[in-house]
Amino acid sequence: MKISVDSIAESPKEIKFSERIEELNLTCGEGEVGDFRFPAFVDVNLVYYRSGQELFFRGSLGGDIEGVCSRCLKRYSFPLGKRFESILTPEPGSAKSRELNRDELGLSFYAAEEIDLSPYIREQLLLALPMRPLCEDDCRGLCVGCGADLNEESCRCASSSDDPRLAFFRTLKLG
Repeated sequence: MKISVDSIAESPKEIKFSERIEELNLTCGEGEVGDFRFPAFVDVNLVYYRSGQELFFRGSLGGDIEGVCSRCLKRYSFPLGKRFESILTPEPGSAKSRELNRDELGLSFYAAEEIDLSPYIREQLLLALPMRPLCEDDCRGLCVGCGADLNEESCRCASSSDDPRLAFFRTLKLG
């Protein structure tokens, strides 16, 4: 989605649109290797306006994402929603040839006659992804010994409550 800078007025405008995000599947891995699979589109609600030369964007995005559980390695689908805000300021003419100062580090700049919102939407979507996706909060995961999915079956390992690393301590006598 692109918005002309000249068309952004001081009074807020609201738009709803679908943004194409399927290219994120290339970024986050393809096939069985990737942690996430993205749909072709994500729904975006956006309010935008200006104050002087600064451009303000506030909105939300949402869609169903497919993830791989970090405990049991099964694919599952989950809704993802995120609210976001962004302020763009005009890029200073000398910003490309000099280092940014401390006051400019948190700013986002624009220099073109139109704003392409696609990179901002993709960024917000990636920031909203869970660091450790879980199919369920109480997912028991896989057994480290035999690989059994502990959510569906019992462990096939020989049940031994004795840890061989602690054998030395069993020989100690107290008193």
